[in-house]
Amino acid sequence: MADTAFPVTVFHNPACGTSRKVLAAIETAGLKPEVVEYVKAGWTREQLTALFAEMGVTPRDVMRRTGDLVSDLGLLDPAVPDAAILDAMVAHPVLVNRPIVKTPKGTKLCRPVETLLELLPG
Repeated sequence: MADTAFPVTVFHNPACGTSRKVLAAIETAGLKPEVVEYVKAGWTREQLTALFAEMGVTPRDVMRRTGDLVSDLGLLDPAVPDAAILDAMVAHPVLVNRPIVKTPKGTKLCRPVETLLELLPG
């Protein structure tokens, strides 16, 4: 159950070491986050558009650049429009870099882990 006094949502991929460290740090801080395993749950275009607007970023800014999939889809080409990257992220959730954390203090890609400190209470 998420902490209602200071709600935290973590868009988490348990296969990612950085994502696991961020989740552990949130729990160590005494918070009970809502954990969204987005690779399983998937994304909607609306959900990603809203998150990126909250973060003040473009899809390209949050696109995971490693792995074969991003290259195979040709997404590293600077000419690829943001709309195409967003479509690819909806079709292939793993293309979104992680973890993304949302709290009352803001929404950020918490890579490196220390970025999380800006989003925690205190």
